Amino acid sequence: MDDESNELTSTLLDEAVKFHGHLGPFLILGLKAGLYANKVLGKDYFKTRVIVETEPKPPYSCLIDGLQITTGCTMGKGNIIIKNGDPALIRFIKGDKVIEMKLKKEIIRDLEDMRVKEDSERKSFEIMRR
Repeated sequence: MDDESNELTSTLLDEAVKFHGHLGPFLILGLKAGLYANKVLGKDYFKTRVIVETEPKPPYSCLIDGLQITTGCTMGKGNIIIKNGDPALIRFIKGDKVIEMKLKKEIIRDLEDMRVKEDSERKSFEIMRR
């Protein structure tokens, strides 16, 4: 994987699915959010911190894996913090710069309506194309 890339490549997607265990829309959302933050803030495995407010269970918590993969912030290093709360509120912090992202309610409703694996994968590909 090219660490300098800010694009969701097939290699990055393959690595994310291998790490997470399956393809899902919340994984994709985490990947895309992390890639955007890297583009704006500059990727730095140690100086970047991520605070995620989300439901502490799948599918919402799946975005955490995408964030870890793209930002390099990990539970082990302690530079990603998970708080129980809003289904998807993410803060990226690097120095005095902060980016805050919140998933729109209509997208959350749309994703909550998924019931089968095929629908989950279809939604994942739709999100990748956005």
